[in-house]
Amino acid sequence: MAVKLAGKTYWLVGASEGLGRALAAELATAGVRVCLSARNRERLESLAASLPASAAGEHLIAPCDIADRESVAAALASLPAIDGVIINAGVYEPVTATAWNAEAVEAMCDVNFTGTARVLGQAVPVLNRQGHGHIVIIGSLAGYRGLPGAIGYASSKAAVMHLAECLRLDLAPQDFCVQTINPGFIKTRLTKKNNFAMPYIMTAEAAAHEVRKAMESGRFRTDFPRRFAWRFKLARLLPDSLFFRLTR
Repeated sequence: MAVKLAGKTYWLVGASEGLGRALAAELATAGVRVCLSARNRERLESLAASLPASAAGEHLIAPCDIADRESVAAALASLPAIDGVIINAGVYEPVTATAWNAEAVEAMCDVNFTGTARVLGQAVPVLNRQGHGHIVIIGSLAGYRGLPGAIGYASSKAAVMHLAECLRLDLAPQDFCVQTINPGFIKTRLTKKNNFAMPYIMTAEAAAHEVRKAMESGRFRTDFPRRFAWRFKLARLLPDSLFFRLTR
């Protein structure tokens, strides 16, 4: 079922840079009133001031840390009624099992997965009470199977994809649209940490355009870029022995 975005209010968590910042601009251009959350207030203020006006109302900021439940609750409480939530916040650090970085791995799990659960823990009851809502979880193609050098990141994104499926099943009888959108490589501060080839890497603006189109489509799962995504989907079907041999 297609989703009309214009005139609606969305809470965008993880809005201050990279894909989140580009998505805020993309949605505002499409007529969405965007409520912006991230830890850095100054970046949020700068972003809000740069967005085109929305007929649905003034764009708002609600700084918060998704590692802190009270911070997330206070941010949502400061906002007007929302039509949906987009969870884009995440952290990434390349980590291998042979050079385990406990702090980095725990941070990825706590922000990427548990942080998503914290946001949903505040937003879903609110949307349930109003009887409708749109929930968008930004995952990653890395969540489809384990990858070398992705301890923490790939597993946390796999958990996020599973969480979205649970939400979709539980909320299906109601007037909800639940989506998981899984991009490949995007040119951001995070991917600059990689020292390997990144096929089909996209600008944040191009990725944001794909996310908006996916949101409007209403379909549960969107993976992009398509020519890259099919490799990850196929990997799910391979026997473990063959997958491990090919991936190494």
